[in-house]
Amino acid sequence: MDDLKVNKEVFNAIAKEIHSDKSPVGIDAKKTHVLILEKLIQLEKRLERIEAKLDK
Repeated sequence: MDDLKVNKEVFNAIAKEIHSDKSPVGIDAKKTHVLILEKLIQLEKRLERIEAKLDK
């Protein structure tokens, strides 16, 4: 599970970004999902660029 370890500074920055006092679970679910989806889109675009280079 070493792949899941996150640097403490990065962890704290993400936690601060998604924190919500208004939520019973302590995070803004909509903001969290938007951030996750944005990262997935970035990864998809990156993979497409890599695949395009490999196809040449």
